[in-house]
Amino acid sequence: MAVLVETSRESPPVTSPPPPERAVPILSHAFLILWALLTTLPLVWAVLSSFKSDNEILTDPWSLPTRLRWENWGRAWNEAHIGRYFLNSAVVVTGALILTMLLGAMAAYVLARYRFRGHRIVYYAFVGGMMFPVFLALVPLFFVVRNLGLLGTLPGLTLVYAAYSLPFTVFFLTAFFRTLPTSVAEAAMVDGCGHFGLFFRVMLPMARPGLVSVGIFNFLFQWNQYVLPIVLMQGEGADKRWVLAQGLTALAVNEGYRGDFSGLFAGMTIAMLPVIAGYLLFHRQVQSGLAAGQLR
Repeated sequence: MAVLVETSRESPPVTSPPPPERAVPILSHAFLILWALLTTLPLVWAVLSSFKSDNEILTDPWSLPTRLRWENWGRAWNEAHIGRYFLNSAVVVTGALILTMLLGAMAAYVLARYRFRGHRIVYYAFVGGMMFPVFLALVPLFFVVRNLGLLGTLPGLTLVYAAYSLPFTVFFLTAFFRTLPTSVAEAAMVDGCGHFGLFFRVMLPMARPGLVSVGIFNFLFQWNQYVLPIVLMQGEGADKRWVLAQGLTALAVNEGYRGDFSGLFAGMTIAMLPVIAGYLLFHRQVQSGLAAGQLR
């Protein structure tokens, strides 16, 4: 009996199955890893294909390039005029982003901090602009831009980009400005700071995480825009003022069956570089800006 009792004491304990709440993080991490692979692999494949020859792309598309063919990038930049389209996109997006962030931040600050007659109407008008599809406004927008004499011009496209980015910017920043501490604004007013000084010297620097976040989203929307340039960049000589999306489309269509695939992939990679660089530089600010409203 003593031997039996001693043996039962030395038997290993029965392990219980892991709690079900541990399965949720495992599944979520597996899904995020799968999503990251599905998002990253096409970008890596496009970059690698930009250094291959057309024969390598067609015969062995999944292999690494035998050597780095920088001449593909030079051919896309010069012969396919990707350099000109890149410069046009940079000018339009830079101007539109400055207008959007300045006007959107000022409107959002007023809507978040001041109360006046028609306050809610103005706010919901901006929110309603987010739900209005771009395709429904193309025809009247074309005639408005043409009547202003801005059809086929970079300033006209800049103004349209800024106008279509304002609703989301105002909606996002209004909620962010509401989370900023009121005590800081009151202390600045007591020290003699006016309304304009309060906005530009106190509140705007405090809203930097939100500004960076919404700025990145606006940059992505404006840099990748295709429908608006196709409709508005019309007229004589408008092809010299095309943006990158139009230039890449023209490069793919005009090649026909000749198929300069290596030059096309090089042009696509050049178009992706600003977006990737912007994300790598500001991804932490984007995350902090999106979470700031919940943490405060």
